[in-house]
Amino acid sequence: MPPVTPPARVAFIGMGVMGAAMAANILRAGFALSVHTRNRAKAEALEAMGASWAATPAAAAADAALVAMCLPDTPDVEAVLFGADGVAQGIASGAVAVDFSTIAAAPAAGFARRLHAERGAFLLDSPVSGGPGGARDGTLTCMVGGDRDAFAAARPMLEAVGRTLTHLGPAGAGQVCKSANQLIIGTTVLAISEALALGRKAGLDPEAMRQALLGGSARSFAMENHAKRIIAGITEPGFRAELMRKDLRLAAAATRDHGVFAPATATTAQMMEALVNSGRGAQDSATLGLLVAELSGLPAV
Repeated sequence: MPPVTPPARVAFIGMGVMGAAMAANILRAGFALSVHTRNRAKAEALEAMGASWAATPAAAAADAALVAMCLPDTPDVEAVLFGADGVAQGIASGAVAVDFSTIAAAPAAGFARRLHAERGAFLLDSPVSGGPGGARDGTLTCMVGGDRDAFAAARPMLEAVGRTLTHLGPAGAGQVCKSANQLIIGTTVLAISEALALGRKAGLDPEAMRQALLGGSARSFAMENHAKRIIAGITEPGFRAELMRKDLRLAAAATRDHGVFAPATATTAQMMEALVNSGRGAQDSATLGLLVAELSGLPAV
């Protein structure tokens, strides 16, 4: 299966913050681009850049060598693939679909089997890490599961959106790795939240404490970035708490499915439930630190 290179046509479905930025980078890389999303207004900027509008996922997929999707959750992916006027009704045999969504691993594997059985097309699960900034800059990490030859075919398109591209195994493997990624981030943010609350309760300056911790083995992306947001009381979302709750539900389910003893994942998932139930679902996931501070009896930042 040869690599699909510009100016081949790519269809992109899902124009959220991540999807729109990724689609723009694919267009800038020289691919022809067809786009579809539920709210056409979200595609206007891409149309102005030269993308063509498709009325349905099936229409988007009909003349595309690659079909990309970036959608909120498992049911959304299933509907776009196999619902009325879905991708499966338009995609050609031998074509490759790449799902950048973060969804459950077992359904992702099932979708790949079904798409190949029904249409002879390949589906890669390629959840990403790096947030809106990585999507904008084309520096995302792509964790890919599925057919290795299909991965090689899609690689030029993946290189337009990501810097670290890793094929991890059969369909569903990318989603398992993404669950691992999210449980690491979530539990790290929870630990940082507790550490900052401890410092404040003991009378330490939180920013001085963060700088000290960055100088040692506690240094991490979360300490560099999320701790700063916690200290400043920033609630505007980079990554919404309700999405992190969804991802940690997936991580908790994955650990159960594979018989992993995962107390850290379970605790963090419960805390994300509490965060969203406190009315902060639309705020940044790092507001977990503000909830921990409240529960510790600390005044608001």
